[in-house]
Amino acid sequence: MASVQFGQHAPAARVILHLSDTHLLGGDRLLGDRYDSARHLQRTLDAAEATGVRPDAVVFTGDLTDLGEPEAYRALRDAVEPWAARLGAPVVWVAGNHDERPALRQGLLDAEPTEEPVTGVWDLGGLRLIALDSTVPGWHHGDLDASQLTWLRDVLAEPAPFGTLLALHHPPLPTHIPFFDILELRDQPGLAAAIAGSDVRGILAGHLHYSTSGTFAGIPVSVAAASCYTMDLARPADEVNGMDAGRSFHLVHVWEDTVTHAVVPVVDAEGSDYFSPEWVARMAAMSPAERLEAFSRKR
Repeated sequence: MASVQFGQHAPAARVILHLSDTHLLGGDRLLGDRYDSARHLQRTLDAAEATGVRPDAVVFTGDLTDLGEPEAYRALRDAVEPWAARLGAPVVWVAGNHDERPALRQGLLDAEPTEEPVTGVWDLGGLRLIALDSTVPGWHHGDLDASQLTWLRDVLAEPAPFGTLLALHHPPLPTHIPFFDILELRDQPGLAAAIAGSDVRGILAGHLHYSTSGTFAGIPVSVAAASCYTMDLARPADEVNGMDAGRSFHLVHVWEDTVTHAVVPVVDAEGSDYFSPEWVARMAAMSPAERLEAFSRKR
């Protein structure tokens, strides 16, 4: 991660890797007899590691498996835990509508296999990360019941030094894709009331299989695309379907006064080599005026 400061802002205080919708199946089966979700996950992990970022946390915002199979959770853990250990980062698992709470709790958290919501709170050096469980057992739409919203209010009652990020599967945003409206997060007014006046600075979500962003109750929402397959949005809304392309993840940079969400495509494409660590070192050795002269002035 770059540690030099050439502009008005110092390097970010915290960095989070945000991935979503891995949809693993047991037995290394193809998802929908078409998508190699295990291979695509590994390619995504490799791409994230290649950025050189050593994040403060890695967040997977749900649909970790496609059918909630114990074997699929084992495969996910086997793929992710050694990778996260190399990055030196804790992993935050968020439940999605394709997950099953008992198998997730036992397979990823070493917890009792109950139907209790999968929630948690992490202190990332003063930045608080809260995982919510928007799943509804037996259904694919999302919701947050009264007890979980009460718990959220209690956690948020005391502000964190760097504020709070929420992570959940179903985004509290509208979408232009008709079928996603059926599977939306319900009781969004209840969530808005629970976070009103709090230190929540951003919401991370998944579910849609395409990257998008918006605001909810005045708070930025960032949705990461899936690692397994994405939505072909270059079609009329009522003809949108999945495609085996366009996968990405997000780099979340947290400053004292803002949070950014960079969409990182997972592609195999040849790039140029103009910029390099040597180029950065050369610029760092110059004065601000010299840097502007060398790089900003039009020739």
